[in-house]
Order: sequence, then C-alpha cells, then structure tokens
Amino acid sequence: MSHPVISVSPEMPVHDALAMFKKEHIRRAPVIKDGKLLGIVSDSDLLNASPSSATTLSIWEINYLLTKVTVRQVMTKKVKTIDVGVPIEEAARIMADGKIGGMPVTKDGKIVGMITETDLFKVFMELMGAREKGIRVSALVEDKPGQLLKVSKAITDAGGNFIAFGMFSGPDVSVKLITFKVAGIKKDDLKKVLEKVVKKFVDIR
Repeated sequence: MSHPVISVSPEMPVHDALAMFKKEHIRRAPVIKDGKLLGIVSDSDLLNASPSSATTLSIWEINYLLTKVTVRQVMTKKVKTIDVGVPIEEAARIMADGKIGGMPVTKDGKIVGMITETDLFKVFMELMGAREKGIRVSALVEDKPGQLLKVSKAITDAGGNFIAFGMFSGPDVSVKLITFKVAGIKKDDLKKVLEKVVKKFVDIR
C-alpha cells in the first residue's frame, strides 16, 4: 500500500484538488473530515466536474465557477475499505470483482494507507521476477500431489536456481499452469530436464 495517506477535505475546491493530485502523482484520495472517512475521489471525478452551462460562459466565468465546485460534490460516498491485515491476493480479488481502482486501508478503524492497481502491479512484477534475468517457462502439469516437487527437483539437480514461481488454473480441471523463471541453466538443457516432468510446454523463452 501507499502511505502516509494523502487525503483531501470535502470543502477543497476541485481545482485545488487537481493541482494536488498532479503534484503528489496520485490518481485517487480518501475524503476525510475530522478523522472520519466521508468518501473517495478520483482524478476522473475531478476532471469531469464542470458547470452545466459552461458553454455559454467566458473562460474567466468558467474558472470562477470551477473554484466554487468542491470535492464533496463530485466524490463517491460509498467507499469500500480493507483492513491492513488482509492478504494481498484477497485485496486483488475484491478490486478485480468490484472493478475498483483503489481502496483505503484501515487499521483499528483508522485509515493508514491506500492500495491501488499500481501497488498490485508492483507485487506481480516482484512475484514473477520481472527485474531479474532468467529463462521464463510456462507449462502444464497434472493437478495432483508431487508434481511441483518433480519440477523443482529436476531443475535444482541440473544446477538451476528459481527466481520466481507462480501457479494458475489450467484449461481444464485436470491440469495446472505453472509459470516460473530460473537462472544458472541453459534454455536447451532446461527444456530437456523438464520434458519428462511436465505435461506440455506452453512457452519457454
């Protein structure tokens, strides 16, 4: 999550909130007053705020009216929050299912941070070893006990070292898709030692 929390007050003019978002490089923020969470506002909420009769006004009149539009008028009042102790994969599930770009993170009822899509992307990059060099393999294995042990033993016996490892649902219930990155072994040698322990190669590069 991102912390400390960058929040806005409900009385803050939309123009000022946009300037703050740009300065802090954020896309959403909780709306807080007297320590109480009132809502959440995103950059799109702020950008979409404009006087209904703007087309009949001069640029100076538009700017004046925009200074009168506050965060309270454009924020989302129903806010889904998540406790700091919830596992990251559960947070990702909630955000994906609800099509939520970010949620305030709470601890003992107080907001202590924000978790966003960017935070989840960073976690995914770390899990998949995106910043480290190695050979990336995607393969199907049978969905039964002992298959991962066979894969890991084959690689370590050949001198390979795991950088990252992930398991995903396969095309049917009988198999799982494993994706991992290894170092310390050549591509051809890696493919050779895995041929007997995986059901099918999906990709190796």
